[in-house]
Amino acid sequence: MAKVLVVSHYAPTLVNFRGVLIRSMTEAGHKVVALGPEPGYGEALEALGARYRQYPLERTGLNPLHDYGTLRSLVRIIREESPEIVFSYAVKPVIYGSKAAGACRVPGIYSMITGLGYAFGAGDWKRMMVTALVCNMYRRSLRLNRAVFFQNPDDRDLFVRLGLLPEGAPPVLVNGSGVDLDRFYWVPPPPPPLTFLLVARLLRDKGIGEFVAAARVLKRRYPAADFQMLGPLDPNPTALRREEVENWSREGIIRYLGETRDVRPFLERAHVFVLPSYREGTPRSVLEAMAVGRPVITTAAPGCRETVRPGENGWLVPVQNVTKLVEAMDFFLQNPERILVMGQASRRIAEEKYDVRQVNQVLMRTMGLGSHDG
Repeated sequence: MAKVLVVSHYAPTLVNFRGVLIRSMTEAGHKVVALGPEPGYGEALEALGARYRQYPLERTGLNPLHDYGTLRSLVRIIREESPEIVFSYAVKPVIYGSKAAGACRVPGIYSMITGLGYAFGAGDWKRMMVTALVCNMYRRSLRLNRAVFFQNPDDRDLFVRLGLLPEGAPPVLVNGSGVDLDRFYWVPPPPPPLTFLLVARLLRDKGIGEFVAAARVLKRRYPAADFQMLGPLDPNPTALRREEVENWSREGIIRYLGETRDVRPFLERAHVFVLPSYREGTPRSVLEAMAVGRPVITTAAPGCRETVRPGENGWLVPVQNVTKLVEAMDFFLQNPERILVMGQASRRIAEEKYDVRQVNQVLMRTMGLGSHDG
């Protein structure tokens, strides 16, 4: 049996995104220590059979002093815990978790690329400089890995093309983080009025501006239609300001629902899920909406396009194209009878492709932890 250190960038994801994986590891007899920057998650991780340790991390920015402190803390924790495996996900945990594990001579180092984030977005010279820096950091840290997991083929191919992966660390493709089909079960769509729901951190790169612009057009045509946004404000450089969101709410275009630890009631009260994101790993919010049985409108962007079979369980639209987004949303307003049929297709696809237990079998087998399906 192995001792596994799971390094996260945001403690809630240990429970919401990796909870089934952690439980599968502990039920298979492995010891798991989960790391995150936020306090207060010990009880939740104990319920999964794991221990929780807090470590310092600034999720955004590249402050050398703060990041050096993160690296030192990870080295100290790894030396204290002496794990056989370190599994990290998200940009900074992958970079600094891999470096710290390498410095401590951990035999099994694994990483998951959950999305490319701010550094790889199109933009000005500042973003280009950040991209070059992050690529160099990835290249130096991933060379220490035995395998690197990717959530979509576009990210995998980009890392291969940029030479960020060492010859000895094969890229392993998985279907996102998967979704717990028992926790997110099928629920029939509610009665009208028709509700469109976007769930995401409030970042411009999530396509929130396009969603609001489309809602503004459709609200004039269909005053009863409801356009909702759910998700936290964020320190990311592309984050929306609170005043912008409040102005949209006052204008009557959208209803901002704040943030929540349990998205299920909001999905169940919605008819159509919308995420016009510019790029993702594989959007967990979309998988959860599919599992609940909701049609999906998302973009033909990397990570997003794999989730939708156009005309079967939703529609794909071009990135940053408000006109096409309006057309896709209008389809459901004009054809509400298609919501049930396409939502059932979403659930079928989630069962076929995105069951978290299938994803976790690949992760555990690759890390030499068996394929216990939890």
